[in-house]
Amino acid sequence: MIALLNRLVDFVEDHLTEEIDIAGLAGRLGTTEYHLRRMFSSLAGMPLSEYVRRRRMSVAAAEVLGDDDLLGIATRFGYGSTEAFNRAFRSVHGAGPADVRRNGGPLRMQSQLRFRLTVEGSTPMDTRIADRPAFRLIGHSARVPLIHHGANPHIQAHIASLPPSEHQRLKGLGDTEPAGLLQVSADVDPDYAEGSELTYLHGVAVAEATSVPEDLDAIEVGAGTWAVFRVEGAYPAALQATWAATATEWFPSNPWQLRPGTSIVAVLDRAPDFSTATCELWLPVERTEADAPG
Repeated sequence: MIALLNRLVDFVEDHLTEEIDIAGLAGRLGTTEYHLRRMFSSLAGMPLSEYVRRRRMSVAAAEVLGDDDLLGIATRFGYGSTEAFNRAFRSVHGAGPADVRRNGGPLRMQSQLRFRLTVEGSTPMDTRIADRPAFRLIGHSARVPLIHHGANPHIQAHIASLPPSEHQRLKGLGDTEPAGLLQVSADVDPDYAEGSELTYLHGVAVAEATSVPEDLDAIEVGAGTWAVFRVEGAYPAALQATWAATATEWFPSNPWQLRPGTSIVAVLDRAPDFSTATCELWLPVERTEADAPG
């Protein structure tokens, strides 16, 4: 994975003035655009699209400080007008091209990234691989912004709006794995950009043939393979640390990659105040092409 990400960075660098075909590159590297984007954002701390924009405007800044016509520079970097180029340039540097040309700055330059392998993984990750038939996730859903660290107040408010009796009702409806009350994230931005919207569902899993009450939302989940990570400890810190470790430790060390789909947190047990919990993190995966059978 580290080698693939460095090849991605090199590819971006060679095509900064062109349309960048990430899907085509991913196919040539034997992986998927979805997995490549998710691993990049997890390890780089920014979406791939944001990195490309920052690098483009960093390289463009050197040209802006020269004598070339600003419209020509804008066109060279794929912008059809100076207005669009000015907006992108200002969003990175905090000043427009004309101001930077006149004053020599300010400039906020994005260096080219380079990923390196570090020795980690001293704490074993409690993981199992589960092949599951198609099932449904049913419950109450809402559109919420993605927040990487700490509790998500929008999700907390959504759950708090449900009466205690509804939590008990949902528990009684679940009839398949993942067990327990579930925290489901669907329709997530492939770049996993903080602040982007996703669909959050609070509910349970039921078999494909189970009828769904009319007052509940449902998400269809196709048959497939899942990596299941068991987590115990402070909530949500231990869960978020494990989620991060899947990108930094588990995926680079195992012949699996993320596939598009829902991610699920099953809360198996928790303290009364939810300060600690035992959870399972379910991530949809598939074998990497090099390790796929046949």
